[in-house]
Amino acid sequence: MINFASFVLLSFLLVILPGPDTVMVTKNTLGAGISAGSKTLLGICLALCIHTFIAVVGLSALIVHSSHLFALFKIIGATYLLYLGVTSLLATRRKTQVEQEPNNSTSNKQASFRQGFLTDLLNPKVAVFFLTFLPQFVNPNESTLMPFILLGATYIILTLLFMLGYILLLDKIHIFMKKASTQKAIQAISGVVLIIFSVKLAFEKAN
Repeated sequence: MINFASFVLLSFLLVILPGPDTVMVTKNTLGAGISAGSKTLLGICLALCIHTFIAVVGLSALIVHSSHLFALFKIIGATYLLYLGVTSLLATRRKTQVEQEPNNSTSNKQASFRQGFLTDLLNPKVAVFFLTFLPQFVNPNESTLMPFILLGATYIILTLLFMLGYILLLDKIHIFMKKASTQKAIQAISGVVLIIFSVKLAFEKAN
């Protein structure tokens, strides 16, 4: 292991950098409460576990170095983000109650989990991150299996801790954000940001 403390610092800075995951957590927490936000986070963390496993077995390299596979992967991811963005914008057309309570139904929780999971899993930039960032902190002359697992687990834990704090903060703010106009603004902003991310991802290059 090389410069583990540096890895933790850089990873934390990357975790707090807003991206599609942050948008989904924000939208679901403010729109449906802390439970939906937590389910979204669990989906994100599961996707990160899969990305870590893929990096360990070397499949990420195949995604990055195969232009066709990378293109297919990013198109799927961009399409999904576009779908979420358009859906969020369409939701602003629905009539919302001023004092609407968070929807904590089982179907809503499952949808939040699925959105978090697929948003992270279908983002090829995450695979590229794990392939290009993690090896910089591993000694190539030693076994890389356990170091990769440790680094991946560390990144996931940092994501989990930061996002949990973020969700709790959003939940407190949510008390003051129950007006229909505010909810519609959140949906509209989230939708536009997700569409922007989908376009950006669609034109992302492997190298």
